[in-house]
Amino acid sequence: MITRRLETALQDALDRSPAVALMGPRQVGKTTLALDLSDQRPAIYLDLENRLDLQKVSDIAAFHEENQGKLIILDEIQRLPEIFAPLRGIIDKERRKGNKTGQFLFLGSASMELLQQSSESLAGRISYLELHAIDALEYAQGDENINNLWLRGGFPESLLAKDNEQSFDWRADFIRTYLERDIPQLGPRIPAKTLERFWTMLAHNQGATLNASVLARNLEVSSTTIGRYLDLMTDLLLVRRLQPWSANISKRLVKAPKTYVRDSGITHCLLNIHQTNELLGHPVVGGSWEGFVIENILSVTPPRVQSFYYRTPGGAEIDLVLEFSPKEKWAIEIKRKSSPALSKGFHIGCEDIGADKRFVVYSGTDRFPLGEGITAISLSGLMEEILHHK
Repeated sequence: MITRRLETALQDALDRSPAVALMGPRQVGKTTLALDLSDQRPAIYLDLENRLDLQKVSDIAAFHEENQGKLIILDEIQRLPEIFAPLRGIIDKERRKGNKTGQFLFLGSASMELLQQSSESLAGRISYLELHAIDALEYAQGDENINNLWLRGGFPESLLAKDNEQSFDWRADFIRTYLERDIPQLGPRIPAKTLERFWTMLAHNQGATLNASVLARNLEVSSTTIGRYLDLMTDLLLVRRLQPWSANISKRLVKAPKTYVRDSGITHCLLNIHQTNELLGHPVVGGSWEGFVIENILSVTPPRVQSFYYRTPGGAEIDLVLEFSPKEKWAIEIKRKSSPALSKGFHIGCEDIGADKRFVVYSGTDRFPLGEGITAISLSGLMEEILHHK
């Protein structure tokens, strides 16, 4: 059993807000976290994909009245978006009684739908948290476990499987279920084979800037359609779209976003990579490691911190820029090798954006200076640095 770091934050959110929305892709551990929570306080759990549970909340006001004093946990809340409107009245009524916290916990796997509906009806009454896949601080102790986490990804069932083949089979089933069952229920009908090809193309181009016209040509659809596909996969928390850093500087900047399949294990399954040795010899190895490191870093980055990449046509480039405030920016370069070497482009990029801190994340464990204010650091070391940042 792996202890999830978000558990404390979830408890705190319920202690200060009447409603909390916990978002994350399917099978990432939201339900397990919620059920563990229900052992610590009076609670009732309903799965809105279960017909009987769905019927129970057809009159949510009566159901809430019957379960006074309990935390009501509603799983797969995006299945019933219309429930948010009556919830506002229920929460406000409880506020007048002096009950201001810990009434509802929503679990959802489609961020945009959940955010839209809840922000329209529950503004000022709801807190949002995202449960990321298991990360390096929660799981890995040493290089061997880091490689295991990188290969299998952070979905609990995949990561904790008996062996690599069982892990791979779980991920293949996960992909198939999303394509054939979940996505058709959540959005417009898209042929599963077409979406699988699109997902696989993104995996092949892990960490590349988006070229919608090339993807459109390969799939024989329009660039607008590619945009819709990408929006859908992003909203389902399966793909990350990393925007370019932009500011009022004299240099021309690359303006297309970079795309990453968020879970490294899913990336490797889409590319039919079963073992670490296969991964190390695959052309995607650099992009896969970069996406894995970025996803781990962002799993510990506070929501207020904005993330970008930086690139100019002239060759200045930073893999990840964290903007803690307009006056504090961190530049992060990602290297898979155990002896990191920096290009001139990273130094130029740091000067361009005025980076306050400069890090190179590499596959080793030691921390040491590289000159010019740059620090070589392990992935877990940088994650700790962000967690303890004030």
